[in-house]
Amino acid sequence: MTTYQEFIQQNEDRDGVRFSWNLWPSSRLEATRLVVPVSCLFTPLKERPDLPPVQYEPVLCSRANCKAQVDFRAKIWACNFCFQRNPRGPTAPLIFLYVVDTCLEEEDLQALKESLQMSLSLLPPNALVGLITFGRMVQVHELSCEGIAKSYVFRGTKDLNSKQIQEMLGLTKPTAQGQFLQPVHRVDMNLTDLLGELQRDPWPVPQGKRPLRSTGVALSVAVGLLEGTFPNTGARVMLFIGGPPTQGPGMVVGDELKTPIRSWHDIQKDNARHLKKATKYYEALANRSAVNGHSIDIYACALDQTGLLEMKCLSNLTGGHIVMGDSFNTSLFKQTFQRVFSKDLNGDFRMAFGGVLEVKTSRELKVSGAIGPCVSLNAKGSCVSENEMGIGGTTQWKVCGLNPSTTLGLYFEVVNQHNAPIPQGGRGAIQFVTQYQHSNTQRRIRVTTIARNWADAQSQIQLIESSFDQEAAAVLMARLGVFRAESEEGPDVLRWLDRQLIRLCQKFGQFNKDDPTSFRLSESLSLYPQFMFHLRRSPFLQVFNNSPDESSYYRHHFVRQDLTQSLIMIQPILYSYSFYGPPEPVLLDSGSILPDKILLMDTFFQLVIYHGETIAQWRKAGYQDMAEYENFKQLLQAPLDDAQEILQTRFPMPRYVDTEHGGSQARFLLSKVNPSQTHNNLYAWGQETGAPILTDDVSLQVFMDHLKKLAVSSSA
Repeated sequence: MTTYQEFIQQNEDRDGVRFSWNLWPSSRLEATRLVVPVSCLFTPLKERPDLPPVQYEPVLCSRANCKAQVDFRAKIWACNFCFQRNPRGPTAPLIFLYVVDTCLEEEDLQALKESLQMSLSLLPPNALVGLITFGRMVQVHELSCEGIAKSYVFRGTKDLNSKQIQEMLGLTKPTAQGQFLQPVHRVDMNLTDLLGELQRDPWPVPQGKRPLRSTGVALSVAVGLLEGTFPNTGARVMLFIGGPPTQGPGMVVGDELKTPIRSWHDIQKDNARHLKKATKYYEALANRSAVNGHSIDIYACALDQTGLLEMKCLSNLTGGHIVMGDSFNTSLFKQTFQRVFSKDLNGDFRMAFGGVLEVKTSRELKVSGAIGPCVSLNAKGSCVSENEMGIGGTTQWKVCGLNPSTTLGLYFEVVNQHNAPIPQGGRGAIQFVTQYQHSNTQRRIRVTTIARNWADAQSQIQLIESSFDQEAAAVLMARLGVFRAESEEGPDVLRWLDRQLIRLCQKFGQFNKDDPTSFRLSESLSLYPQFMFHLRRSPFLQVFNNSPDESSYYRHHFVRQDLTQSLIMIQPILYSYSFYGPPEPVLLDSGSILPDKILLMDTFFQLVIYHGETIAQWRKAGYQDMAEYENFKQLLQAPLDDAQEILQTRFPMPRYVDTEHGGSQARFLLSKVNPSQTHNNLYAWGQETGAPILTDDVSLQVFMDHLKKLAVSSSA
């Protein structure tokens, strides 16, 4: 007989779906009492080698309320259901529009130019490519003229609407698009030369000033250019920036260096004067892009903030990437950028464009909303819930940029009334219909249909409890928390999460009233509280020690990754290496930090190798270079090899940190482990049992004691 664990794994492998509950409560009332909503993580393009596409494009009737499907190839066909006559459109090429900041240091600009030249060799020959550069002015480069470098120049301070941009670029003429977007095979040499000759922005930057950087106008021109030439076609705007926008619409900070870019403190004190206006400006651009199916990537490399807080919506609403680094001249940027163009076993890009996800449900369910890199298509219908979670009020979402790991959180409401029970053995069904443009330019439709049994929460509560997927539930609740954190105060979000956890423990915990020592959770819920403990301390909800840009970057990745990666982000994985055997996973706890061990911690964003005190001393003394200490050399090498494996596959490439006991970068590890030993309780511990952490954070043990006390309290 299949266990729930096996059932959950099989369904994820086959359908790319993980549900919070795998038996569904049969009434609205019982569903609300379960605390965690009926919800799922869904990966629309999950790679399945055993799922070959049907070899013709989906042919749908173009009448809005018909959409009947016919499966023959013809230039015009009549729909047998509603008699509408439908033309067949040509397939569109892939489009890549590079938007490049030239206010960079010479070394950075050179490295970026080389990465862009490299990327041209990775594009399919028939892909269209374009180039916009900007500093104080914005230049749209003409790619059709041989031998003459010609560009259209826009002032970086003037806000232009789409129509003005298209008129100024002459896009009203039928052949105009070819001036700015050309097939790679036709302009490869020219564009390589053009990129090679790019110079730093020529405008002098006086002492004490920032360069004048017109990012807002550059993006507006890029969005307007694509709107005018290729509406409703898969396209990527790829923005490369080395600092914040400092003039014109969308500016984030002025050019005076003595005025620092806004911090969380400034935002809380309502002292960030450009924040609201800039955010509104970029949101308008993001929505225009999303309507046309165009995604926007941001590659931000600088030592200070670059304005990601204001600009994050450009990528969050269009399914674009955000990559953040210190410099374009680092392997972190170079390798991450190269991975954008990674290919599958068939040699096709692992990227899809212009996706639309539609969710259909059986009548006992309604759709509350989605959380992920998407925008609402405002598709009303009988299965839209009034109880919104995330982006709600619709059954369809636009996901302009997708890859095989893009994962959405979808939330449902059971609407069946308590006094109208569902017959025994009944099943609820949900269908996910994903339409998208494959990177080989075909239009594809992928349909995933799932069903789960209904259960009576009165008589079958233990069955429902054993169907709980605590990993999926933790990630789905975390997404709700992160979504709230975008518009609510941090402490309010933590209180909401705490309340949900207490209610869940009251519902499913076994205990005697007012006796915390009697509290027990069954195996299917036993890890859930510790996920919540680590989530509360994570950079997704704690802004302390993170800039607004860093928080935006972390949240951006959290709401689009699949379950495995999301769990690593919530509760990092820790491996211990020693002379006594192979590496083993150990508790994310200060008790695991021992003098004769090496630790490898994976937080998704960082890979940290930490050498215990004794190991660090031996390494400093150079024992690894002596022939008789070959086993020590191998011990030092083992975590490096394991880290390398992760570094070579993850997107974005993690930051690599090599540190040791007492090292300044040991903080990466110390801030993540459960502080079971702190400077406050050290007297209770022997010296060799781990490392005390200097923190006032509560430990998991204290957190659990409080949770048990509140869960069993008769006054709760």
